[in-house]
Amino acid sequence: MNDDFAQYEEYLRNEKYLSSNTLECYMRDIRQYKDYMNSIGIYDIYLVNKSHIQSYLDKREEEGISPSTILRKLSSIRSYYRFLVEKSIIFNDPTENLEGPKNQRKPPSILTINEVNKLMDQPQGDNPKAIRDKAMLELLYGTGIKVSELINLNIEDVDINNSRIKCHSSNKERIINLSDRALIYLELYLKESRNKLVRRKNEKSLFVNFHGKRMTRQGFWKIVKFYTQKAEINKDITPHTLRHSFAIHLLNNGTDIRVVKEILGHSDLSTTQIYTHILDSYK
Repeated sequence: MNDDFAQYEEYLRNEKYLSSNTLECYMRDIRQYKDYMNSIGIYDIYLVNKSHIQSYLDKREEEGISPSTILRKLSSIRSYYRFLVEKSIIFNDPTENLEGPKNQRKPPSILTINEVNKLMDQPQGDNPKAIRDKAMLELLYGTGIKVSELINLNIEDVDINNSRIKCHSSNKERIINLSDRALIYLELYLKESRNKLVRRKNEKSLFVNFHGKRMTRQGFWKIVKFYTQKAEINKDITPHTLRHSFAIHLLNNGTDIRVVKEILGHSDLSTTQIYTHILDSYK
């Protein structure tokens, strides 16, 4: 299975042009699936049938993994087998007509304006870490960009003079205008903090950790969790919560949904319309 695995990774990178984060997600799902098959004595993809894949999904469900995550894993596995069929490595797709658990998606947590202000007020002081954390939080909420877009920003993507940033997501690029608050704290970070955190003169990452390397998703998640607890906000908050809250607050203030769609970078209006379904409960 290893040669096929390597070919699949090459296919996703060079033919599907997946972002590094999406690619890693796909490959992690397939590795976990492959490890499970090995654990039950199946080392050859030709021997896998629908019942084997169903047992893998059932095992994940028994472990308490959410339906949405199991559906994503199934999607990764299905993509893998479609590649194998397309390349004539196998001739039958064992995932065909295979259904995962029903995805009972609960509405995302939304912060009130007061809770957003409490969260933003938590990074205190003039030390490099506090200034960096404040800039990241203000930038994430003040623009509604994705967490992946935030941590993938480079110095060259920042245009302070025109108050905007350039974001890269998959193979797309978009220009985002900065809010006044985001601009203030981003400029402060660039002047007072970043140079004290970087270790290499040619470091291109905008936001770096204490090792002077690019901030990771996990690293930023810990930052959000720390300040959420400090602010005593009793909600299940992730970095993506700020993007959801940003969208709801725009709609609640009367911003046209098509404008919100463009700001968020959605390719389809139906994706943005999900927020209209939870707007009434927010009010």
